Amino acid sequence: LNQADAVLAFSVTDTGVGIAPDKLQLIFEAFQQADGSTARKYGGTGLGLSISRELARLLRGEIRVESEIGAGSTFTLYLPYSCDGTAYAPVALQMAAPANDEAAWAVVQAEHEAQPAHATADDRALVVPGDPAVLIVEDDQHYAKSLLDQAREHNFKGIVAPQPDSALALTRDYLPSAILLDIDQPNANGLAVLERLKRDPATRHIPVHVLSQQHEREQALRRGAASYLDKPLSPARLQEEFARIQQQFAMGRKRRLLVAEDDPIQRQAVVDLIGDGDVHVDALGTAQAALECLQSGTHYDCMVLDLSLPDMSGFDLLDKIGADPRLGDLPIVIYTAAQLNQEETARLQRIAKKIVVKDARSPEKLLAETALFLHRSHDSLPQPQRRMLEDAQAADTGLAGRKVLVVDDDLRNIFALSSVLERQDMKVLYAENGRDGIEVLQSDRSIEIVLMDIMMPEMDGYDTMRAIRRDPRFKSLPIITLTAKAMKGDRDKCIDAGASDYITKPVDVGQLLSLLRVWLHKSH
Repeated sequence: LNQADAVLAFSVTDTGVGIAPDKLQLIFEAFQQADGSTARKYGGTGLGLSISRELARLLRGEIRVESEIGAGSTFTLYLPYSCDGTAYAPVALQMAAPANDEAAWAVVQAEHEAQPAHATADDRALVVPGDPAVLIVEDDQHYAKSLLDQAREHNFKGIVAPQPDSALALTRDYLPSAILLDIDQPNANGLAVLERLKRDPATRHIPVHVLSQQHEREQALRRGAASYLDKPLSPARLQEEFARIQQQFAMGRKRRLLVAEDDPIQRQAVVDLIGDGDVHVDALGTAQAALECLQSGTHYDCMVLDLSLPDMSGFDLLDKIGADPRLGDLPIVIYTAAQLNQEETARLQRIAKKIVVKDARSPEKLLAETALFLHRSHDSLPQPQRRMLEDAQAADTGLAGRKVLVVDDDLRNIFALSSVLERQDMKVLYAENGRDGIEVLQSDRSIEIVLMDIMMPEMDGYDTMRAIRRDPRFKSLPIITLTAKAMKGDRDKCIDAGASDYITKPVDVGQLLSLLRVWLHKSH
């Protein structure tokens, strides 16, 4: 500010309760307020001023406050103004105290200039729609740098994200050709991120190549991963995988589907259902012919198999496929009208430990599973197929008809959550405080799950959950807390108070729906 030609000041004055002098700096810290208790009389999370302060600093300005108890407060935003019309370059976001004098401002500038360049500076600023790009989700900077170098060597632009939680937003923003996802990172459920990517119609067609040391191959491939790579990867294996990405997806190669079905009418129905301009289908009537195609070296992205084949049992064919290491990543969708007995089901589950086997009992389910493994974009499908996919996804949510109680003191949050949940055909009840929430629970025993805000006036979420758990009828009722108060130890505090799970605000809709499915499935 001291280097500016002039300073613009914007002041906002209120006639509220005022702030004590010893609280004037505290209120600018994240999740801090003049009354910082979770059951305080006045609402809010304590994030607004912290965010405003950092935005001001990005603009090379600052915020100051003057206040008198019982009289109100005046907040003033100061911004530099250049008389020649040039803009002052913004600074990087810092988590230091606001600069209130020239010396403090000089310290902030020195810290900014001394910061080293990020070891994995990527190409996101250079990516334009249609560019071949790879999203690399990896927290080890050195390993991420080697992946980025390989991507560039194979003519991809690279986008690097250290945390899996950012993968969904970056995928939506950049629509990369492929994703390399490390699922082993602490404090993050990488498999849940993979599932969310594959449930989102806008991102489910993008191939995800999973990196892990945790032997989660079966789980990753069943969720739709294009491949599973054991870490650490040798340079040769890394080269091979990028060559595969380049060959299969970056160059616009048509997908190949193998169909093994003995009934010619049913076989043609499958071809008509799935086949289109972007999929080449080889449809065969015997197991031996299908096995020869697979062993010929032709790469297939997916296979549809009827278990009742004339020359060989579908189970025996699956065993032969599982014994060939070259076919270990081949996704196989079982499509049969036959009801499997207990022995057949157990055998299929054993086979699924070696190869990717999914079950489809309807045309909608078959289309959805093959579209996942063929990496077909939702928008590229004909309208009838797109409608079938939407119907299959709606039927697969497991949320339709389930009853949820939302307890939150902010009506805007209640409205936003209700809109999301009602689109899943859930029945939504709400309460604006903890006491009302308990009354609603006691009056309606059909409520199956609760979404609980923590920071509410008078009776906070902690006390509300403790009161609910004291009632034997609600001992096993799933309660998911939603809170912006995401400081260290808050998750444990929520669990100790009776929460089943915990999600931070702003709420990621995909994560919320995944949690609802998990807990409603457990309680069903």
